[in-house]
Amino acid sequence: MTLLLPGESVVVPGLMLLGEGVERYRVTGGGATVLALDAGDELEIVDPEGRQPCELVAFDASGQSDPALLEVTGLEGSGGSARTAGGSDPAAVGILSAPLHDARRVRAGLERVGVDMPALQAATPLRLLDGDTPANVTARVTALDDVACVVAAPGGPMSAHEGAPPTDLIAHVHRRDPAGSDTEPLLPTPLADPSQDFIVLASTARAYQVSKGDWFQVVDMEGRQCSDFQCFAVADLEAGTDLCLDATITRSLMGASYPMPGLYSKFFNANMQPLVEVVQDTVGRHDTFNTACNARYYEEMGYPGHINCTDNINGELGPYGVAARRGWEAINFFYNTQVDDANQIYLDEPWSRPGDYVLLRALEDLVCVSTACPCDVDAANGWNPTDIAVRVYPAANMFKKATAIRMTADSEAQLTKETGFHSRTAALTRSFSEYCGYWLADHFTAHGAVEEYWACRQAAAAIDLSPLRKYEVTGPDAELLMQTCVTRNVRKLADGQVVYTAMCHPTGGMIDDGTVFRIGRENFRWIGGQLGYSGVWLREQAERLGLNVWVRNSTEQLHNLQVQGPNSRRILDEIIWTRPDQQAVSELGWFRFSIARIGDYDGIPLVVSRTGYTGELGYEVFCHPSDAPAVWDAIFEAGTPHGLVPMGLSALDMLRIEAGLVFAGHEFCDQTDPYEAGIGFTVPLKTKEDDFIGRDALFDRRDNPQRRLVGLELDGGETAALGDGVYVGRNHVGEVTSGTISPILRKNIALCRMTLPYNEIGTAVEVGKLDGHEKRIAAEVVRYPFYDPDKSRVRGLT
Repeated sequence: MTLLLPGESVVVPGLMLLGEGVERYRVTGGGATVLALDAGDELEIVDPEGRQPCELVAFDASGQSDPALLEVTGLEGSGGSARTAGGSDPAAVGILSAPLHDARRVRAGLERVGVDMPALQAATPLRLLDGDTPANVTARVTALDDVACVVAAPGGPMSAHEGAPPTDLIAHVHRRDPAGSDTEPLLPTPLADPSQDFIVLASTARAYQVSKGDWFQVVDMEGRQCSDFQCFAVADLEAGTDLCLDATITRSLMGASYPMPGLYSKFFNANMQPLVEVVQDTVGRHDTFNTACNARYYEEMGYPGHINCTDNINGELGPYGVAARRGWEAINFFYNTQVDDANQIYLDEPWSRPGDYVLLRALEDLVCVSTACPCDVDAANGWNPTDIAVRVYPAANMFKKATAIRMTADSEAQLTKETGFHSRTAALTRSFSEYCGYWLADHFTAHGAVEEYWACRQAAAAIDLSPLRKYEVTGPDAELLMQTCVTRNVRKLADGQVVYTAMCHPTGGMIDDGTVFRIGRENFRWIGGQLGYSGVWLREQAERLGLNVWVRNSTEQLHNLQVQGPNSRRILDEIIWTRPDQQAVSELGWFRFSIARIGDYDGIPLVVSRTGYTGELGYEVFCHPSDAPAVWDAIFEAGTPHGLVPMGLSALDMLRIEAGLVFAGHEFCDQTDPYEAGIGFTVPLKTKEDDFIGRDALFDRRDNPQRRLVGLELDGGETAALGDGVYVGRNHVGEVTSGTISPILRKNIALCRMTLPYNEIGTAVEVGKLDGHEKRIAAEVVRYPFYDPDKSRVRGLT
């Protein structure tokens, strides 16, 4: 995750304008990458979050290391330095020795230029950005010869007791001779050693064969370029049948416009035979509604004779005995089509950027065809047809399922990750959903959502919520920054205390909700639920106000398991050890935390907080991802006799709706203030004397309310859903934000953002289905939280 850096604004769909001859790379905190530099090229290293060292190791064409191959030409920002470190192993040695996929790729890249691990161990590194460097400090070096340069962002695992995570660096390569970058687009590094690697030139197509089990990758080389795809089982073709992928069958079986990585990821032919599976997708915007472009399309547009994908596909598939079509049904990767409210299909420029791809796996021996669409008369390819790359990887490789997210429009894509607890949850279920860039279980096979729900209400349940975004806020001005950026009064927080709060724009609209942990006088931890923009916002405000503070992302260093339910205290009390100066689990008050360990003084380091998202007595256990399996095992060994079961997102949603707990994108967005979201208690306008962002707007919104969050109780068993309109007669007076059937209350309930004055308890309303008028469900405004409205259970001491 990175900040928006100068010159990187997205002003054209799918493209970041970096300038001619400029390339951008992300170096993961605690990781490394290899860049090829020509003599005269400048390498610019930016530390977006601050306090992250950088190490460079340069090798010449013969594989010899010499730091003098790089000349430091600039250091911008206080606290920076550059020095060689003779006699000490480069940090890259430890990084590249790790059994990680990225490390293997970097080692392979070095081996291709004649550099092995012994050569790397003997190298002398150039160390940059040592010291307490601020956010966005920049270092520049110039290559004095052609070099292979290892760029490392050193840093070990962050203990749960610490607050100094390794963070990402951004590397910009400024080419001395950028001419090549215009004629030879930079392809992403192969995911493994390909068995086939070829280019489908602009406005052409190419057929190829893929064996069952092999993986193949369709890459948009320059961005905003569509690629039609079709395939056939070899066995069908040999039998004289040319059954291709069928979009209608696929949509029906998968329940989606197009398959995505995860449980529902397969494409089928007309016999309902799965032919390919989507494994990774960095774009998530494709088309299965339209045919490949064809002669008739261009004729109707006024361009008779225009080259088209259908004719190109016919030419490629003819030798395989496939009958020609006038319009080929196809899966059109990167083609940005949508269906509007009037049921009309329309298109816009693709979202794909240079290097975006779809990775698929062949489920049968296949004949495939891929195109680089020639359309230059509309937005389909951004009016500029370009090339497509295809790579095939042998079946022996293993790639994890992943989609991609971007924290902001200007961030690079990050593939879905597995939490530290994934090895345990994946052994118990195959039903996972992507949440904030990680895979989380929906429900568990041996239990199901309703049983998991009851376990939380009656005994105990544990849910992995590691994707919550964590930021370490440290430095002399840490308190001032938090006091300025959140609505609650953090000056009143004692060490070891937690507060739930909102973070708002100057307009009063919410950026996020979350918790602030006060670890010390100058040390805070912010935990929010959104993709991470709240961390960017904190850093932007620190820079705007000139504060001496660092905001560093620790999400990947601190994973958390919520243990919730009436038996949660006795379970954790059996296995959690705390120092004498810390509260034991049995003593821990609501919204307090302790520095702790599993078992004893030498046990796994933890932070344990009495917080949760269920409305029940409960705790959160934070640990480093590498310790997560052992933490899971210890908790379940102690918890199983007390009825502890694993819980997924489906049960959690029922629990949090009953408890009236809000969820981003449902109960609030950046147009919703805390009062409208039902968390006005987080805005102490009378008692917080210090100014904070959004304060003035919130005064006005409080005194002139337009909407309020209310509870609804619906007739019957059909649940309300996000976005359902709420009506009094023809008057649209509200909108449902969340709905569920409450198992414990045996009622059909919903949360609703209601226009005043229809928010009064007892008001009769109707929830609209279909178009909002054809079908109505009678409902009544009721008190919420629906379950334990006085929060006696979560506050309980027994």
